[in-house]
Amino acid sequence: MSFQDIHPAQSEHQAATQAAQIIWQHWQSDQVLITLPMGCRPLNAQQGYAAQAQLPWVSGRSVMGWKIAATSANGQAHINVSGPLAGRLLSGQVFESGAAVPSAGNRMRVAEPEFAFAMAQDLPPQAAPYTQQQVMAAVASLHPALEVPDSRLDPFTAAGEAQLLADNACARHFVLGPASPDVWRDLDLSTYPVHAQVQRLSTLKYSRDGSGGNVLGDPRIALTWLANQLSHLDITLQKGQVVTTGTCMVPLELEPGDTATADYGPLGRVSMTFSA
Repeated sequence: MSFQDIHPAQSEHQAATQAAQIIWQHWQSDQVLITLPMGCRPLNAQQGYAAQAQLPWVSGRSVMGWKIAATSANGQAHINVSGPLAGRLLSGQVFESGAAVPSAGNRMRVAEPEFAFAMAQDLPPQAAPYTQQQVMAAVASLHPALEVPDSRLDPFTAAGEAQLLADNACARHFVLGPASPDVWRDLDLSTYPVHAQVQRLSTLKYSRDGSGGNVLGDPRIALTWLANQLSHLDITLQKGQVVTTGTCMVPLELEPGDTATADYGPLGRVSMTFSA
């Protein structure tokens, strides 16, 4: 079944655009929806990505980079999907370390410590899959990062892969830390430890530990997956774009006023305050 089977008068492009418009309107008004209307509801990953692809146009935002959701078995089970999902990082939603990130309208209320890569060159679509070596050769720098996801779908855990993709794979806000020293290229990121803590004013609320191994086994593997997923979708991973590869620990629960900090040791730190 396709969009045309549901609504024969509406082309797939029109349906994808309508879905994106509805999603974006709900983001702007901080409203939630149980499901997209049948006339524009994506039914598979291809249609979900088609709707997502219209978000930059309907929002007037540019694509700053990409996020990967559900890069662990626990994450996939939590949102009932069978594998990772790619989403777009949009302009106006990307912050520098130390920023106050808006909490208004955010229902997930978590921060996710992640390994992010900035690209030094384009990786255009190609017939053969990119190797990890090819992808890493195109990377300019590694950055500690925090993603602050959210969804307009309620409950998002029951929305299904296609609608979650239309909802930008739960991308909302993103905090990019400073570039890590180049020593990262010689490290085993699959075992690399990350320590995080959440504070209220100057009082420690709790701390948590994670590892690069929680990101599809290695953040480099996740980045390679993203490059090949975009290639499959006939999309170029562009020079200057950032890819954040998925949480390396159980997400950090936040309340407005909390400060989250992720410490990557010699690779740097990243922090944010969840603004009241």
